[in-house]
Amino acid sequence: MAKTPLAEAGFYFDELNKLRVLEPDVSQKTLELKEECKEFVDKIGQFQEKVGGLIELVDELAKEAETEKMKAIGARNLLKSVAKQREAQQQQLQALIAEKKMQLERTERDEGKSGLLSHHQQKNRRRRSA
Repeated sequence: MAKTPLAEAGFYFDELNKLRVLEPDVSQKTLELKEECKEFVDKIGQFQEKVGGLIELVDELAKEAETEKMKAIGARNLLKSVAKQREAQQQQLQALIAEKKMQLERTERDEGKSGLLSHHQQKNRRRRSA
């Protein structure tokens, strides 16, 4: 197809018979590219919204995990302190048992001595009275 004198000068008519400087193919491709760019920008916007929501969710989960971690550390420390308290209490009770055993031995020894003394005193009384 031969170019018209206007086309050779760089002027073209569109489908509405308006005078244009761009070739119709270039104009059409420009419009298509413009549409594709708009769709791309829209998709990027949707992607950013989804990623933003995901980031918020991950931040919330991280905060919850940190809270639970602190609770677990507190519970572990509490258990350690309870175990130490029990150990100290056990040592105190063992010391008290040892002390009571010693008192019992002294008492038994003293009673044994006083029993012997009493037994000897009764023998002596019997001898005197006889």
